[in-house]
Parts: sequence; structure tokens; C-alpha cells
Amino acid sequence: MAIDLKKTLDAYQAKQGVIRIVEVPPMQYLMIDGAGDPNTSSAFTEAVTALMPIAYALKFASRRELGIDTVVMPLEGLWHAPDMAAFTSRRDKSSWLWTLMVMVPDHITPEMFADAVTALQRRKDPSPAVPAVRLETLAEGTSVQTLHVGSFDDEGPVLADLHDRFIPEHGLVMTGRHHEIYLSDLRRTEASKLRTILRQPVAPAD
Repeated sequence: MAIDLKKTLDAYQAKQGVIRIVEVPPMQYLMIDGAGDPNTSSAFTEAVTALMPIAYALKFASRRELGIDTVVMPLEGLWHAPDMAAFTSRRDKSSWLWTLMVMVPDHITPEMFADAVTALQRRKDPSPAVPAVRLETLAEGTSVQTLHVGSFDDEGPVLADLHDRFIPEHGLVMTGRHHEIYLSDLRRTEASKLRTILRQPVAPAD
């Protein structure tokens, strides 16, 4: 049985309508940066088609070389904009800056990552974004998060409640970037049924 870290790590647990404070441990991710509307940007599509093949290559390498089989983790994204109102009210996607990610277990080494990238580039028609993917550790620490069910375009009120009510009420301020974890298969799930963890790193207010 492949190990499914989504079911064992508290950082991947969330309920709709419940905002909670979590401690997110440092984790390593495949990462790639970009900008623009994810619905229309070719860079966004190229980023996804670069990340997932590398993630699967690492899964198979781990099973083959180390005897450790894990489920490939979901796509995630760090999002920000010069004006954060672009997320909560205007939803001006053209101004969004993003980092797409897939978490990989700690036993994945830089050497395994480099080998996976090299092998992928040798295949026919790899994504042009493959060379831009990196392996990096992200330490978010104290964060608040909740589960949103529905279209991405309907996230605004949930984010407004998280940013403007819950965080200040608990004596906190936002620190890192807005983080989304896409638990649903974006290609096969109706927009109304999409399950997305919305996370915001925080720190005590001065």
C-alpha cells in the first residue's frame, strides 16, 4: 500500500465552515514561479505539465531505489498580488503572481530530483517549463486554514472572513503568501464540487 501523506499530516486536514490554527512543519516541494490569470496563461498550463511528471518520476524512483511508495501529493499554489484586494474582492486575476508546487517526502534527495529532471528532458516533447522547476523547502509555521468547497471564483467571501475577521480577532497578522491546496482533480471535478484548502501563514500582532 502506498503511503498517503494527505491522510497522515495534520497540515492537510480541513473542514468546510471551520477556520482553525495549525502548525505547519517545514516541507519540501517541487516549485515553479509564474504570473497572470491561471485560466488563460499558457505559463500556468506549462507549469502544471512540468510539475506532475517530475512528481510521478520521483514516486517511482522512491519505490524502485528505496522501497518506499507514496501517493503523489496534490497540486498546490502560493498566490500574491501587489494589492491583496485582488484576491478578496476584485478577483483581478491578471495581476496575480503564483508559485505552483507539489510536496515531496523528505526522503527525496536533490540527486533524485536532478535525475528525474534529466530523464524527463530526454523524453519526447517535455514541457518547456521543466528546467524552471526547483526543489525547495518551505517553512510556513503557524497558519490558519479552512476548506472551501466550490468554484475558485467563489473563494472571495471565505478569504475575506479569514483575513478580515478571524485573523485580527485572534490577535494575529498575515505573514507569508496565500496558500491553496487543490484536493480535487481539476480536470474531472465539477466547479461546484472542488475541494480546496485555503491557508494563510500568520504571526502574533505587535
